Amino acid sequence: LFYFFTMNIDGNTELIAHIGYPTHGFKSPLVYNPYFEQEGINALVVPMGCRAEHYPAFLKSVFQLTNIRGALITMPHKVTTVGLLDEVTRTVKVAGACNAVKLDVEGRLVGDQFDGAGFVRGVKRKGFDLTGKRVLVVGTGGVGSAIAASLAAEKIQAISLFDLNPVSFAGLAQRLKNEYPQIQVQTGSNDPDGHDLVVNATPLGMNEGDPLPMDVMKAQGRGHIFNMCSIASLRAYPHGSSYGITKYALAGFNANLREEMKPFGIKVTGVFPGATMSDSWEGSGVQPERIMQADDVAKMIVAAAQLSPAAVVEDIIMRPQLGDL
Repeated sequence: LFYFFTMNIDGNTELIAHIGYPTHGFKSPLVYNPYFEQEGINALVVPMGCRAEHYPAFLKSVFQLTNIRGALITMPHKVTTVGLLDEVTRTVKVAGACNAVKLDVEGRLVGDQFDGAGFVRGVKRKGFDLTGKRVLVVGTGGVGSAIAASLAAEKIQAISLFDLNPVSFAGLAQRLKNEYPQIQVQTGSNDPDGHDLVVNATPLGMNEGDPLPMDVMKAQGRGHIFNMCSIASLRAYPHGSSYGITKYALAGFNANLREEMKPFGIKVTGVFPGATMSDSWEGSGVQPERIMQADDVAKMIVAAAQLSPAAVVEDIIMRPQLGDL
């Protein structure tokens, strides 16, 4: 994608510094500059690479320019910026980070944070009214903190915070309590049950195959769990005590999990296959046709998964046609 910039830059052009390091991933100039040109706004977003050790002095100096309109702040400077400003918004206080700075008429540097505002705007455009809602935010780094701050401003009833770093969610929780004492703040659990909105603010999900950082089955009110038990979960075999203990325990877990998941609309099925061809049978002398094929077990699982929400196969018990070995 190539954009041919044709805007006339003259002595009246106002600058918006886009400050961060490194700059090769900056996208804001590609968004704002074409918009400014289209709307006839004589302003220009300029990428400016600045290392962390030079940033405090640079931020002050760049606002000495008489044609500077403001600055967009990105990594790694969002947190540092908060302590360099004369005034910050409530959102910045909660998020603990700032991504936009302007010079007001009194010559003071004022900071705001709108990383979370875009998320909230998208939620509201989907017709979701946040007033009085219970929200779970998983991931309380820069993005998660910004989203939490913007959500708090929407008169939510309660917010739950979770992160693998307890210090991160504890700090955000305290800032939320300071600025929004009327909101119930809880920490330490990523269970979506009881929440109206669940937010994944972690990097998980950016790459194909990433697991999600919370139990989405409960949030969706549907799902199907298959626990791979064994015929050894149902009957004893000579010299199989260690294996049998684990499989009997798994069968008990499966039965209890089935009862626990019923209220959430989540199905639980125990799979109890007998001898099934796998690499573990190599060199055993057992003929492949004497025992089941792995594909047979897979077909049964697929068939059980295709039933309507009103039906569940609780147990799949399979044996070789000629019986156990």
